[in-house]
Amino acid sequence: MQVTWLEGHSLAQTVFTNLYLHHPNLIEDNCIKAFSTCVLKLVDIIREYISRAGVFEEEDFQPIIYGYELANDVSDMKVTVMMRDAEDELQRKVKNTRSKQGEQWDLEAQNQHRHALALFSRMKFCRLFYQALLAFGKKTSAIDEIQKFLLHCGELIPTLDSTTDLGIQPEAKEENGNKADYPTIMGFEPLVNQRLLPPTFPRYTKIKSREEAVDYFEGLINRLRLICNVVNYGTFHAALDFFGEFSKLSPCVLSRSLLQLLYLPNTEVNYLLVSLTIKTFGTELMTDVLRDGARAFISPPVFVQKSRLMLNAQAKEYVDTFLNRCVRPFCFLIKISGHNRARQRDKLSHILEDLANLQDEADKVDAFLHNLSLKCEYPRQHLACFGTWILYHTLRVMIHYVLTGFELELYSTHEYHYVFWYLFEFLYGWMVSALSRADSFLLEQETYIEQQKGRSAKKKNKKKKLRPHGREITLYQAYQNLCGGYYKALIGFSLSEKLNKGEFVFDCEQVRYEHRFAPFGSVMTPPPVQYKQFREMTDLSRYEIRPSAEEMYLTSYKYFHQAKCLFENVIPTNEEVGTLVKVAKTNFVVMKLLSGGHKKDSKDPPDFDFSLHRNFPVIKIT
Repeated sequence: MQVTWLEGHSLAQTVFTNLYLHHPNLIEDNCIKAFSTCVLKLVDIIREYISRAGVFEEEDFQPIIYGYELANDVSDMKVTVMMRDAEDELQRKVKNTRSKQGEQWDLEAQNQHRHALALFSRMKFCRLFYQALLAFGKKTSAIDEIQKFLLHCGELIPTLDSTTDLGIQPEAKEENGNKADYPTIMGFEPLVNQRLLPPTFPRYTKIKSREEAVDYFEGLINRLRLICNVVNYGTFHAALDFFGEFSKLSPCVLSRSLLQLLYLPNTEVNYLLVSLTIKTFGTELMTDVLRDGARAFISPPVFVQKSRLMLNAQAKEYVDTFLNRCVRPFCFLIKISGHNRARQRDKLSHILEDLANLQDEADKVDAFLHNLSLKCEYPRQHLACFGTWILYHTLRVMIHYVLTGFELELYSTHEYHYVFWYLFEFLYGWMVSALSRADSFLLEQETYIEQQKGRSAKKKNKKKKLRPHGREITLYQAYQNLCGGYYKALIGFSLSEKLNKGEFVFDCEQVRYEHRFAPFGSVMTPPPVQYKQFREMTDLSRYEIRPSAEEMYLTSYKYFHQAKCLFENVIPTNEEVGTLVKVAKTNFVVMKLLSGGHKKDSKDPPDFDFSLHRNFPVIKIT
């Protein structure tokens, strides 16, 4: 019942169809009473966490409790004691029904032992899960305690799974012998809360089976253990990457909410209105975290230790004001990653407006600090420092926005060419440029610090300098080449008439293009590419000799091959990079065959298979 509720259905149609939960104080059986009370407390704490995090939508979660009491008069400690007492009682039954040496263990005794073990495991799992959720409300020092509870929960899953066949089973329907959508067993009444529902047509609710519920809890426990690792990511950029990777797993609303509260525990639904009090992990001010993030990304001279710029009161005020204004949009970036994948796209388009305003302010702060720096004893240029940092995050949002269109299946095949072109020629190109600028600035900063320390040039040259953003630059260059391969392949398919161009009476390419990239209109840097400019840059008539489809396939092959080589050079690697190597390798083999005239006369359209990767498909020729 709880699993069905956590997947977006109402409490009235799920959890509260259990009649025992309506008045648990009247229950005489200690085990049922303790379990029912614990379930109510679980509902209460889950509802509180999800409401506080504020990353749920109507389709994710229904927080309305319809006036039911959630055992608010019972303390957390008392519930835990009640559950432990019930566990002790059941554990004695488990021990008493075990096989004893020298005695025959008959079938009835085995059955009693199995039932007792099943009940004991469920009671213990419920209690441990509740204690784990309580620990999430504490500071990050409770992470070890959370992990311990979740580990014990995970150890109980095999027992829960192997005993789902026990107990009363739902009655089968007469037609087709299907199991009922509601478990019509003792203690449950599907229509008991019918009058509490709104007069509109009720939402269809199908209660999850026992096997599905166990699988759900197993996945939930693993996800909760995974989000505890966020405490190991101290920098903002690392934490943002962790949130993004976790979001790719399409996690449930509870795990998404708890991750938000772990990172920003002192925030409420309206926390974006207050920036000066926001602390990551409840300990470090967000402004300090962002200061460290900017320092690690490009190391602006104003953040250099013993910088004379910060001795200037006006400069310090400008920088502090800028960082305070960064808090709201950067916290919103974190919050966006907590929403479900479908809702993220819409929210990304809104955050671009805030980042555009930050970009303008960053340029003004950079210009002021640059002019001030020129008057210092050791002048250093400060142009495009904060601006590059904001540009980097703006480009990340823009790229994420475009790529989610593939994941959500928003693009038709005849739109792929300008989507991949935009990524190839524009977004990834700007990203590589921004990272290279930050990389060079960091190396210059390192050289400057060494000179200030008086190191000799000879000693300095012996030490090989590592590029701080080298891995990320290589990764984005690989993405750029991958998109270039897709774009050239699509042009080849178009020239060989293998691609459906989507000729519609009430539609035109310009309208679709402008609709797809409309949110980018609020961004000044990088400037949006207008449709006319796109047409001019992709017009094949600008070539003296119009290229053939085979030449486009050959160019595509080279891009895919280069992408494969770059992905293979990304160190350290991960599962996604390994998948992209397979995608690039498969595609360059296909393009190599097509460039040699394979299936030249066939007009069958290619198949774009997204089963291996959600954004970058494998091209298949049918």
